[in-house]
Amino acid sequence: MTSVSLPALPAGVELLSQHASFGGRQQFYLHASTEIGLPMRFSVYLPPQALAGEVCPAIFFLAGLTCSEETFMIKAGAQRVAAREGLILITPDTSPRGADLPGESDAWDLGVAAGFYLNATAAPWHQYYRMESYIVEELRPLLLQLLPVDAKRLGIMGHSMGGHGALTLALRHPGVFQSVSALAPIAAPLRCPWGQKAFRAYLGDDEASWAHYDASALMAHQQQVPYPGGILIDQGEADQFLVEQLHPHIFQDACEQVGQPLTLRYQPGYDHGYYFVSSFIEDHLLHHHAQLSV
Repeated sequence: MTSVSLPALPAGVELLSQHASFGGRQQFYLHASTEIGLPMRFSVYLPPQALAGEVCPAIFFLAGLTCSEETFMIKAGAQRVAAREGLILITPDTSPRGADLPGESDAWDLGVAAGFYLNATAAPWHQYYRMESYIVEELRPLLLQLLPVDAKRLGIMGHSMGGHGALTLALRHPGVFQSVSALAPIAAPLRCPWGQKAFRAYLGDDEASWAHYDASALMAHQQQVPYPGGILIDQGEADQFLVEQLHPHIFQDACEQVGQPLTLRYQPGYDHGYYFVSSFIEDHLLHHHAQLSV
């Protein structure tokens, strides 16, 4: 196992707090983002193996509407499994904060805590709402510099809006991420009110451009199987948003069309919240661990 020393913090990066957890360390950071143009927060869980200097696989978790970089780390109970398996966990915030754009805080499903993990092209959002570039082009390289992360063993997963983000970023950047999963993702945002509202605001009225951020549309146009090791999705059957907003069956159809292996599990009795996420987080971490250990 390759070993490294944890480097000093780069300029512009501040460690806000850290907490012992399952022999590892839960950390919360603030840094000056050049891609967003504002300070951004992110959280990291380092398992004991990373603290000992081992280079470890890492999984990005993208949280959902109304959440922040803290939500997953506080509610999902993921650290126990990550410590056991030697996985670094990374969660960015869900949007820029402090942009003070008109209407930015008027609704819970648009603006603050609702960045949809895309690069906005329509005014006024385009100046700051660049979450795709932030995660892939800025945060990822920063974390490779900051942490003992194996750049060739990166996974991505998410919940709800974050599930949408995980699937779309995985499909848009297949060389960056080697594994992907989602919990109750917005799987076909072109077909649902959340997605249509966000896309019209962030991307403008040209609906043809919206397909670039729709996981089902992206999958249907794949020329080869993007993730031959398989994609895992869990969906609660009692999820109050399932019928109107999520549409995992559309993503399933797209996977079947191109031959992408998909495990889509409908879980009886589970709703959309973190009781659901925490119930199946171990399965998802093990899904990533298996693919990132090959």
